[in-house]
Amino acid sequence: MSKYTIMICDHIHQKGVELLAKESDITVVNVDTLPKDKLLEVIKDADVAITRSSTEINESFVKAAKNLKAIVRAGVGIDNVDIDACSKRGIVAMNVPTANTIAAVELTMAHILNSVRSFPDAHSELKNDKIWKRENWYGTELKNKKLGIIGFGNIGSRVGIRAKAFEMDVITYDPYINPAKATDLNVTYTKNFDEILRCDIITIHTPKNKETINMIDKEEVSKLRDGVILINCARGGLYNEDALYEGLKSKKIRAAGIDVFTKEPATQNRLLDLDNIYVTPHLGANTLESQEKIAIQAAEQAMLSARGVSFPNALNLPIKESEIPPMVKPYLELTQKIAFLGAQANRGSISSIKVITEGEISNYKDSLLTFALVGALRASVGENINYVNATYIASERGVKIESIESPNQSGYKNRVTVKVATDKNTFKISGTVFDENVQRVVDINGFGLDIEPKGKMILFHNTDVPGVIGEIGTILSKHSINISDFRLGRDKHGHALAIIIIDDEATKETLAELKSINACLDIAYAIL
Repeated sequence: MSKYTIMICDHIHQKGVELLAKESDITVVNVDTLPKDKLLEVIKDADVAITRSSTEINESFVKAAKNLKAIVRAGVGIDNVDIDACSKRGIVAMNVPTANTIAAVELTMAHILNSVRSFPDAHSELKNDKIWKRENWYGTELKNKKLGIIGFGNIGSRVGIRAKAFEMDVITYDPYINPAKATDLNVTYTKNFDEILRCDIITIHTPKNKETINMIDKEEVSKLRDGVILINCARGGLYNEDALYEGLKSKKIRAAGIDVFTKEPATQNRLLDLDNIYVTPHLGANTLESQEKIAIQAAEQAMLSARGVSFPNALNLPIKESEIPPMVKPYLELTQKIAFLGAQANRGSISSIKVITEGEISNYKDSLLTFALVGALRASVGENINYVNATYIASERGVKIESIESPNQSGYKNRVTVKVATDKNTFKISGTVFDENVQRVVDINGFGLDIEPKGKMILFHNTDVPGVIGEIGTILSKHSINISDFRLGRDKHGHALAIIIIDDEATKETLAELKSINACLDIAYAIL
């Protein structure tokens, strides 16, 4: 019988350790107290490593872990895991994304209650200062107050259920869910973010990505209802901390309950100097029940992956050259990229994802579909989407998926097309791979193009009239944005599609100004 070594690099609940120790084919090596510089000397013996946030899974770690098959991050956050480094070595990186759900939900409710009733301050005045002044601590009731929930997934939806029990008026903004998920819970669904900004209390429960970082910034703070309360128990940086500080200092924001910060540990954060903020040191998963569940699930995943049975919640997929033909790998990468591009360009609740293949690559159309799902859903699901759970998540969200082979009439030896349909529109992107693995997008919504799927892209759809390119260049120049590439496709109906690759980030103001060009029919922005 084969024996597998599972190394515990950071402290986990004892129940997880006991679960591993019971297995006759598992050798448990617990090095959670070993200095991290010594860890690299022993990790070479591990088949699977269980870590938390204290261990950096970087190139040095991966290089030292010569026998490692998999890493299990005991928790949801993977900021300390270099996914690319793991993938290059064929190491599967996994996390435990749902074990702390209830803990995070209840912490959110605690922060809401603290913020409306000032419990920490009243407690401190009585306990530490021995002052009994009830008149100092008039709060407000949750009943009939409007709660805005940004992100209505696993955690946000459960916050909504509990808020309804307090007889709150709940409204949610989440462009990536079916509105019925909210309305079935008697929660109002909105596509207008400004409606959230008019709420009495706002809480955010989204992944951290380019779309959600600084989701509430200076502009959004100016639109907030006076005396609003903001809660963040999700990820640091979703609220811009400078804008939050100014809003709290001016009392535009009455109070904030914050569990997460842009930079942690946050002992020197100036938000701590304010008297109307209630803070906790990233306690979202810190309950005994949550820690036990995380440890048990991490141990179970470690055993399955050590034995090669499965890789639950895998965040990557090792590409083994011996098992996948060399010509297939760049098509897998290309398919994921163009699906991600399609989802960014066609933002909304995804209803269907279809992969259409032409040529020899059609033999791998089902694998290409998996990569398309990961690419298309990553914008809304974030880091929790992976090659193992992509089909399941698509099914759970009611997304229709399909892969079909089409007669090869494109003129390319192989071509892959991804169609992403949302409640707003359908976006269709085709790509191919030329010699030496040169990936190219060759068609977007019927406009013939030739462009590398890479970089910051503005997709500008317009009526094909003189002067448009000049107007685009003038606006980008005004905003100090350099154009690195400009590709144009035209159709037979008097329309054109420009793909503008830029060196600098395009702000909302820049995109709004481009959209105001008279010839503009639509505009989208994507980053690959």
